[in-house]
Formats: sequence, structure tokens, C-alpha cells
Amino acid sequence: MTMHPLRPIHPALAASALGLSLLLAACAGPATSPAAGTLLPNENLHVEGLPPIPMALVARADRYTDFRGHGFVDWHPTRPEMLVSHRQAGGSTAQLFRVAGPLAAPEALTDFADPVTSASYEPRDGRYIVFARSSGGNEAHQLYRLDPATRSTTLLTHPDERHEALAWLRGRSELIYSAVPLDRTAAGGTRADPGTTLWIVDPLRPESRRKLAELPGTGWLGGDVSRDDRQLAITRYRSVNESEVWLIDLANGTPTQLLPAAGETLKATHKPVAFQPDGRGLFVFSDRAGEFVELMRYDLDQRTLQRVTGHIPWDVGAVGLSGDGHRLAVQVNVDGRQELRLFDARTLAEQPLPALPPGSAGQPSFHPRLGTLAITIDSSREPGRIRALDADGRWQAWTQAYIPAAVDTRAFPDQGIVRWTSFDGLAMSAILTPPPARFTGRRPVVVRVHGGPESQATMGFLGRWSYLVNELGIAMIEPNVRGSAGYGKTFLTLDNGMKREDSVKDLGSLFDWIATQPGLDPSRVLVVGGSYGGYMSLAASVHYADRIAGAIDVVGISSFTTFLANTESYRRDLRRVEYGDEREPAMREFLDRISPLNNAQRITRPLFVVQGRNDPRVPWTEAEQIVKKVRENGTPVWYLRAENEGHGFRRKENADFQFYAMLRFMEQTLLK
Repeated sequence: MTMHPLRPIHPALAASALGLSLLLAACAGPATSPAAGTLLPNENLHVEGLPPIPMALVARADRYTDFRGHGFVDWHPTRPEMLVSHRQAGGSTAQLFRVAGPLAAPEALTDFADPVTSASYEPRDGRYIVFARSSGGNEAHQLYRLDPATRSTTLLTHPDERHEALAWLRGRSELIYSAVPLDRTAAGGTRADPGTTLWIVDPLRPESRRKLAELPGTGWLGGDVSRDDRQLAITRYRSVNESEVWLIDLANGTPTQLLPAAGETLKATHKPVAFQPDGRGLFVFSDRAGEFVELMRYDLDQRTLQRVTGHIPWDVGAVGLSGDGHRLAVQVNVDGRQELRLFDARTLAEQPLPALPPGSAGQPSFHPRLGTLAITIDSSREPGRIRALDADGRWQAWTQAYIPAAVDTRAFPDQGIVRWTSFDGLAMSAILTPPPARFTGRRPVVVRVHGGPESQATMGFLGRWSYLVNELGIAMIEPNVRGSAGYGKTFLTLDNGMKREDSVKDLGSLFDWIATQPGLDPSRVLVVGGSYGGYMSLAASVHYADRIAGAIDVVGISSFTTFLANTESYRRDLRRVEYGDEREPAMREFLDRISPLNNAQRITRPLFVVQGRNDPRVPWTEAEQIVKKVRENGTPVWYLRAENEGHGFRRKENADFQFYAMLRFMEQTLLK
């Protein structure tokens, strides 16, 4: 039984932290200063340079801070009920809930200060749950056993390691998980050659854990166990453009490379999805046959690959295999919108699927025994809601998203794709969310750049960002510059190494396009981004200060060389593939030359920097150094740091303050 619901996002693949910081999130009302009528930061927030935030602003915008959807986590193995992630009314973070049936009231199972969104039932009878949780945003994930009846929890792992639950054995309730040592490099630790250990444990007896294998490097992800409990299929991730499928012998821990085969020089992605029940085949993802990631079937006897989705000219992103092995539900990324396709897993023929509710479909998962297919639907007008395909072929609602009564999301505008040509003739695209028609004239623009950089702006609910569009009349543009996922493996590599600033030039060509649009105001453009998108906002400030009103950098890279020196050791080599190896003199000179920190004198527009103190990916020092350097040149800089957050703000009370501060920043830059 594959354990995808418990799989945390690998840091090398993580998307923009900005989406998390502004969509997740808590607390009762914000702290205020009665005399001044202003919003005060809570005790975990450090602020510099921010002007007072009037409670009048908070009162106007607070109804946009409490959208609460649901994410599918896991099916109960024997009953028609599921685990979901959700932030309840008054809660600070998303937690685990049990939903006993369609539209049943969610029953809270966890209640921690930190989010809990990844979990799995014990697969035989659901006696207990194993979930992952980190502390203060540090991403040092620990695994816990949860008793659903008593809500008691038991730690299963070692706090000095970072863990990922990979898969359950099928014949007995034992869990395979990975462990990677932590170095806390931002605090001075380092490790030249970190490795990965695979363990097997009976969660009812944590002391029973036994070592399965020692593996080189840190890119060992995901997995599925064969039905006879003899093999684990696992990914070895080397870069976004290169990964391998390995088989681990569960009797002795011996690893064997499966794809690419021995002797192949092919550089491509290969990721295992699920074993077929008869043990003769393994479904995998790969882009080896063309530009896009396809679903393929690998014949374990003949050692041959058969393409399943080769007729679909887009990446496949998630797959659910029914317990009987008869059906495959496949998520397809069509120009930023997630679609669902259904296949016969035996003949590999595509099958008809009942019409879906509007929106993007994600997280396809079949009940292991009942065969019911669950998906999460998210649209421009509603946050995540879970639907399931019943025996009569109808989509049945399992959860209903909470939308504040004061907000009519039915009037939210549709999102669309806009296209332009970049400096070198390359075709570009972005998601445009236009303001309602009542806003006339040329509208101010927020350009929101995703992270990754191997990520993608996709269609879906904007959460707090909807306030900008629907109440302030701001047009939202989310570009997919070169290096973004979803548009083929060649496009994905066009910003690697010394091509880095070509993606920044893509932003310049977007500004050119904005100037040609009669409904957009090129004199009022604000760039905002998180993680790699934070670097892009800083780079736009360096290169296009005369064309933007300001920039917001959330957990962004300010210097590639200091970033690579201080990011956690388990991530460093994976990031060098993308950004370049700073140990090579020519590359180091290039990275230093293009880094915003070394060009801070060119940042003349107002800057707002947001950072989590416990960020293991982009350490807090990246924010501190750019704030100091830009201020030395006399440019206004606002700085907001949360002591209990990491790569983006996930506690609602912190995310709310960040949101209100962002609105204040826009009042003084974009909306003047």
C-alpha cells in the first residue's frame, strides 16, 4: 500500500512559500493599541520600519482572512470514512480531522501549534494513525503514532533527524521510513556528505525499529511496496530533470537501480508510482519519451516500458490506483489547470469519467477496499472541497468549504491565461485574475512570482489575495517564466546555471506587455514573490527599479553563494544542480555578480522583506543581510520576521499580520 498521503514535500521540489503563508493559517482577534487604534504585532513577530497599521484597515479586510477549505489525507482502510486536513474556526493552523461520511461534521483528531497535514491510517484495520509534524517551521519532520480514541500520541523517530514515511508493508502493519541527519547550518552546523537511512518499525512498538539500508545522498523519496512485501520501489532524485527508480530488497536491504537501466546514458526523470497487484508491472512517471512527464507501465519480467499517457501533451502529476488494480485516476496539468483522467489499469485504455465540478482536481485516491474515488476540487470561487465518485457514477460532496457570510465568492472573476513573447522570442504565459468590471480605467498590477524555481503558477482559489482583486481593483498576474514546470523539460532548464538572469528578463518582457494593455497601468506595478520568487522580486528591484512601484520579498534568496553555504546540508547538492556549484571559481564569480545583495545600490524602490526565523531552506540571514544593505543606501525597507515560523508563515495570527502589513505597504506604494 503506497503511503503518498504522508509524504511531505521535498525541499528541492517545494513551491512558493508565499502561497502557504497567505492561504494557510489564527487566533481570536488581533492585538490592538486602544489609544492609537492600531494593530500590534504578537510576541513572536519582530518588526522594523513598518508604520502603524490602522484598525480601520483590519476591519475592511479581515473577512478575507477566514476562508477554510479541506484537503484529502487518507481513506480509512475498512470503513467509508476519511482523514482530512482543515483549520477549524478560531484555530491557528491546519490539523487532522475525521469525516465519518458525506458532509458529516469533521471531528478534530489533533490540536497542535504547528500544522499537521500529512498522515496515514494503519493499513489493515485502521487501529491508529501515523502523522508527520515539525516544530516552528523548521521542517525537521518527526513521525508520531496517534490513537484516534484517546488522542494520545507517541513519538516514533529521533529529533536530530528529518523523516519521511515511505510506505507500509502489506502483510503486517510495519512502516518504512527514511531518516536524514540535521545540521542546522544557519546556526553553524555543516555536513559534507549527508546520507539517508531506511528503517522499518512497528509503530505499536517503536523500540522494534530495525535498519533496512544505508543509501548515499539525500534525494531518496516516496515509494511503494510490492504486494508480496519483497521489494520497495523508491525514487533517487538528482535534479528536477534527472531522477532514478531503485528497488530495495526488503529481506536484506540491497538496492538495485531499475530505471534508467544499467548502461543507459539517458538523462530523464523516473519516479515509481505503484506496483500492479500481480507483481508483474510497476507504474512510473517519466519524461524520457518526450518533453512531458508521462505515466508509463514498466514490465518487470520483460524489462520494457509502455506509455500510458503519451497522447496527452501535458505533465501528469498524481495518480491513484484502485485496490483491485483495475482503475487508474490520473491528474493532468493542462496549462496551469489540473484535470482528471480515468484509465483501465489492465488494458491502459482511457475511460469516460463523469463531469467534474468546476475547478482544478487534485489528490486522486481510491478507497483500498470500497473502490470509491476521492478528489479535492479547488476553484477561483471556492477553496478546497472534497468530492467522491460513488457506485452510481455521481460526484458526492464529502466536505463543504467555509466562506465568511460577508464575502460573495460567486462574484469572483474567472481566471485566464495571457501570453506574450520574451526578449529572445520565447513564448511566455501567465495567469491573469482581472478585477471586477466596476473598476474602470487602467488598473494597478501585482505581479506574483512563484517559487521553486521548478514550480508553476496554477489556477485556483486566491484566499486573502482576493481582497486585492475584488475590493481594491488590482489586477493579479502570476507569470510562468522560463524554468517553470508544466511546459516541458526543455523550458524547465532554460534558467539553469549561467542562464539565471534570462528568467529576470522574462519579467522585463512582461512589464513591456503590461504597458500595451489598455486596462493595466504600467506606472503602478508591484512585484511580490516567495522563496525563489523572493529572489525574483529582488532581481526585479535591481534591474527594473524605474518600472515598478516597489517589491515584497518573502523568504527570498539575496545572495546565491551565502544561500548555498547556509541552506541545510541535505538540500545543498540538489540546489547546486539548479543554481550552479559555487565551489567552481567561474560559477562563484557569476553568482556573486548577479546576486541582489551585491547590487543593492540599484534597489531604489520601497522594499518589504518577510522572513521566518527557523527557515531551513532560505536561512533568515538572507533577509537580514539584504535589509541592512539596502537601508545603507537610503531606500525605505520594511522588515517582518516571525520567531516561530520557517519557509513562509503558516500560523493564522502571523499570516494575518503579514497580510495587513502588505496592504499598508501597497497603500503607500501601489495605490497612491
